[in-house]
Amino acid sequence: MSSRTDVLGHPRGLLYLFFAELWERFSFYGMRALLVLYMTKYLLFSDEMSFGVYAAYMSLVYVTPMIGGMLADKILGFRKAIVLGGVLMALGHFFLTFEHPVFFYGSLSLIIVGNGFFKPNISSFVGKLYTEGDSRRDAGFTIFYMGINIGGAVAPLLCAWLAELYGWHYGFVLAGIGMLLGLVVFKGGLKRNVFENKGLVPNQELFEEKQFGIKKGDLVTIGAILSVPVFALIVYYHEFEHYLVWIVSLFLILFLVKILRTVTSKERKKLFVAIFFTVLYTLFAAIFEQAGSSLTLFADRNVNLIGLNAAQTNSVNSTFIILMAIPFSMLWGYLHRIHRNPNSVVKFGLGLLFLGVGFITFGMSGYQVDDLAKTPMVYLILGYFILTTGELFLSPIGLSKMTELSPVKYIAFIMGVWFSANFYGHFFAGKIAKLTTVVNGSLGVFSKGFFGEVTELLTGLSSKTVMEQSEVFHQLYSYVSVYANLGVISALIGLLVIVFYRPVKKWMFEVH
Repeated sequence: MSSRTDVLGHPRGLLYLFFAELWERFSFYGMRALLVLYMTKYLLFSDEMSFGVYAAYMSLVYVTPMIGGMLADKILGFRKAIVLGGVLMALGHFFLTFEHPVFFYGSLSLIIVGNGFFKPNISSFVGKLYTEGDSRRDAGFTIFYMGINIGGAVAPLLCAWLAELYGWHYGFVLAGIGMLLGLVVFKGGLKRNVFENKGLVPNQELFEEKQFGIKKGDLVTIGAILSVPVFALIVYYHEFEHYLVWIVSLFLILFLVKILRTVTSKERKKLFVAIFFTVLYTLFAAIFEQAGSSLTLFADRNVNLIGLNAAQTNSVNSTFIILMAIPFSMLWGYLHRIHRNPNSVVKFGLGLLFLGVGFITFGMSGYQVDDLAKTPMVYLILGYFILTTGELFLSPIGLSKMTELSPVKYIAFIMGVWFSANFYGHFFAGKIAKLTTVVNGSLGVFSKGFFGEVTELLTGLSSKTVMEQSEVFHQLYSYVSVYANLGVISALIGLLVIVFYRPVKKWMFEVH
């Protein structure tokens, strides 16, 4: 039901969360677009080391939301968690302007910790704006998702332009300014009381309760600051990150088992569906997130770029989302009205199918390679368009479903579990990216046997012919062989999900 506090048919608070997230994502994606190129071109890290640092950083950015979500549920509330996270992230972006390694790894760590408090709680806050069963929820999350991608589209263009024109550090400063603007917008919403009584401290007594003579609410802030050097060391020693994967997995399993034992049978089944969606999203993220690492270097080395530099190609995906998010939102609304809206499980399957076709498109660029091992830019743009279509079937819908499938008192934690898919996804994305590196003249695992035949069919390049050419062709083959084979795997899994969706649908009950 609309009310006089609604804006464009949605709660007024959505507008403020939309712009707060827009500016926060501006800062995040602006820095992300520069990071791998900054490491390979300015810090002179090897491809393998750059992929390792990038994967560790991006993984941790999405594991801390589990902790931040839990602390918001129990102690801080959404409002205080979002402000704390925003301040830490802004400091991280500004400290990247200092060249010392301590500042480099410390800055990444500040962003990791800050994101843990900001990201899950602003998404959960959007869910709180709608009552249970509100048909506007999916459309609201899709609009919110468009805000994320306006920031993601503009930031690489502006930050990369500044970095190229004046130096890397100016790009990082602009990213920091974006985060500050996000905080200003959010505080403006609080001042105007657009969130009414939502997002407050859940238990004021617990927040005020003292331990070691300090309020528990303040202890959370102190703990966040003290965790910064710990995460900095994990990024620095990224080759040991797999130990963290085991620790996080153990924590997740134990806490989820605890939750599953305390909820009703119906809630338990819905939680299993949420976990299933998270597993599918992990697969999606592992492949999709080549965008910030190997695809950026592929664009830099093996694509005839016109009008954009390699860092700026990171804006293509977000630009398509801006153009397509509202039409998708309108589509879900229309299909709902005529009772033809596909179940969320089917949407997830379609997301994986389109993801696969997008990466197959990147691989097919090998058919039109020139004498310098450069491929036409049209394949890169078309591939991103198809990826974006897949993303809109899956990611905003997943955000929406997590808030519907979760028991009310565990919403922020389960949202953190959803974002943990990005932790696992980026961990595996780092492993995948390393498959694209050429080591001692080897063309990699996808150059032999059945995979080699798939590569030749989809890219037009045979390993035998490529080995007779220069190293730039070896690197090209390494990229497109990985993309083509991963595309096939993703598309096949997507088709399986679509075909066998009914058993999962039964456990969703009233959730569509």
